[in-house]
Amino acid sequence: MMPATLFAAVGLVVFAYLFGSIPFGLVLTRLFTSVDIRREGSGNIGATNVRRLAGTPLGILTLAGDASKGALPVYLAQMVTPAPIIAQEVYVSVIALAAFFGHLYPLYMKLKNGGKGVATAVGGLAVISPAAVVIALAAFLLAAGLSNRVSAGSLTAAAILPPAIWWATRMPVFGVCALIMALLIYARHRDNIKRLLNGTEPQIKSKSGNR
Repeated sequence: MMPATLFAAVGLVVFAYLFGSIPFGLVLTRLFTSVDIRREGSGNIGATNVRRLAGTPLGILTLAGDASKGALPVYLAQMVTPAPIIAQEVYVSVIALAAFFGHLYPLYMKLKNGGKGVATAVGGLAVISPAAVVIALAAFLLAAGLSNRVSAGSLTAAAILPPAIWWATRMPVFGVCALIMALLIYARHRDNIKRLLNGTEPQIKSKSGNR
């Protein structure tokens, strides 16, 4: 961990937001397909909608890209610190949230049509605590597998992350960071929650074997 000047520390916050704003799902589908994911399916730019409309390979690439938006800035933040101006855990949390907000409210899309935040949150928190994210991913797989719905897995993982992060790090700041992310993920999934409750949420794989 190296000391950083205030200018460099602020610059990394800006970078985190700008990097988080990159709409990987939109970029990939425009490069390799004629699909406009903002106008088809759920209209979301995230990996789930990309997989449904453009296939699993592009869905996986979108997932990796969105996760990297959280992981890379947080990794860089752990390499530097603006101490004694601010504690490292506070700074790292600010960076993680900056990347997360970039994904939700992307500058390159006029702060609209952002993703739902799960992959970017997981990417950033995985650098902070791999153990906590493993727990959340296990919860995701269990819930998604039992319900046959990605959104159920995402919501379960989001609920698990704040206590898991607090348990793994014993740092309240990281717990608060994860809680803010979880609350916003739930807000972004409000339509999914309604569909889950009334039984109309799309399945991962239908009984007929179609997406």
